[in-house]
Amino acid sequence: MATLEVRRAAKHFDDGRGRRRVPAPVEFTAQSGRTTALWGPSGSGKSTLLKVMAGILVPDEGTVVFHDADGDTLDVPSASERQRVRFRRRHLGFIFQFFNLVPTLTVAENVMLPLELNGLAGRTDALDRLGTLGLAHCADRFPETLSGGEQQRVAIARALAHEPAVVLADEPTGNLDGGNADAVTELLWRETDRAQCALVVATHNQRIADRADEVIALA
Repeated sequence: MATLEVRRAAKHFDDGRGRRRVPAPVEFTAQSGRTTALWGPSGSGKSTLLKVMAGILVPDEGTVVFHDADGDTLDVPSASERQRVRFRRRHLGFIFQFFNLVPTLTVAENVMLPLELNGLAGRTDALDRLGTLGLAHCADRFPETLSGGEQQRVAIARALAHEPAVVLADEPTGNLDGGNADAVTELLWRETDRAQCALVVATHNQRIADRADEVIALA
């Protein structure tokens, strides 16, 4: 079982009135088959903590430790930049509020991109998820021709294509209307449960937080 441990990790920022910790140091473990919600208002440090977990930001205190399914351990902040890039590319999937699909690639090409980066381009079974997400007819279309809800479903398929240990989702429904937000949330929970990966969602939406196995409240 893969786990990603957050051990009182935080960044320090100067907000003009003095040094501020973002977020207030917390401890939790994201593990395969479980969902964790980072819940709190804007400015509470949800996105910052996701970036620290991914090794994009190095914390000023605390640490993040990844244990893969084979028993190997990586202290993420202490790793080299090359090791952190490899960690993100192989073990993490990302879902963003504004989709972040590559506009010059088709839906199918966007989904296959993580596999190509991992040298797994021959594994086309990742495209099967487009069918389960109701997107089989969109495979050859470009992102700009899709609705917001459809683009976020493509982002889910891309995030899971390379079978990551952990999926990090930053306000994944924040750019969607109520109906699409509910539908995308349902699909995100269903697909990550099916993949048995860890899901960490940053959200200010109480309804989404209520669905998680664990809620980390950030003030």
